[in-house]
Amino acid sequence: MLDIKPMAGALGAEIHGLDLSRELDNDDFLRIRKLLNEYQVIFFRDQDISAANMKSLALSFGPVQTHPAYETVVGFPEITILESTSEKPTKIEAWHTDMTFNEHPPMATMLKAEITPPKGGDTMWSSMTVAYDALSYHMQNFLESLNAVHDFSWGFKESLAEPGGKERLADAVAANPPVRHPVIRVHPETGKKAIFVNELFTTHIEGLRRDESDALLAFLFSHVKTDEFTCRFQWRANSLAIWDNRCTQHRPINDYFPQHRRMERITIDGDKPY
Repeated sequence: MLDIKPMAGALGAEIHGLDLSRELDNDDFLRIRKLLNEYQVIFFRDQDISAANMKSLALSFGPVQTHPAYETVVGFPEITILESTSEKPTKIEAWHTDMTFNEHPPMATMLKAEITPPKGGDTMWSSMTVAYDALSYHMQNFLESLNAVHDFSWGFKESLAEPGGKERLADAVAANPPVRHPVIRVHPETGKKAIFVNELFTTHIEGLRRDESDALLAFLFSHVKTDEFTCRFQWRANSLAIWDNRCTQHRPINDYFPQHRRMERITIDGDKPY
């Protein structure tokens, strides 16, 4: 029997009563997918799962992706390591949707906490369907006519600016030229509309003057941070989050320096936004 505890009005729920380390059956996978569609981001506590378990759960959603810029778990090139130490602190602070620089951004992301600081290091999520619904009818119609450009190089500009960064990421830059996506996308399973621009990867809106594009994006980037659209999760070791990358944004709270934080992440392949 699953115990479902919603976290906020817009999105998010903690799911208790499911051991992800055991072999899950099709009914389990269907329940997880239904919960993800309903709550957009779901959380599991005390899940001491292996990399193989994590990969198996991800594959229940579909094929998995790799990431061109991060180190990976030995033997599991699909599982990336997101680690922040006093010597090498994290650079990602902006609200974002994962890997929108891809033609087919992930449909979902799974993130497991391996090492957590004694305090701080939470993550926030925001619902892009609720953010869309909160816009005026005329703004919704206007945005639905627009496309925006997303760029790997823009999202990783700090890493590229580091000594040796251009050389280290040269292959990734070459393999990920800028792509265009609709500013408003339709969720392929729920049919709901969602804002699909983010301040980490979106560079500009096509067909607008630069000052117009900058002003419109600034409004949207501010709008999606509205408290009523969000939830916040406090990590503990062996906590696992799964979020729908098609209708959410998220942001790590980097308030724990110089403490150590290590997470492992896997992303599930998605369709081309429409």
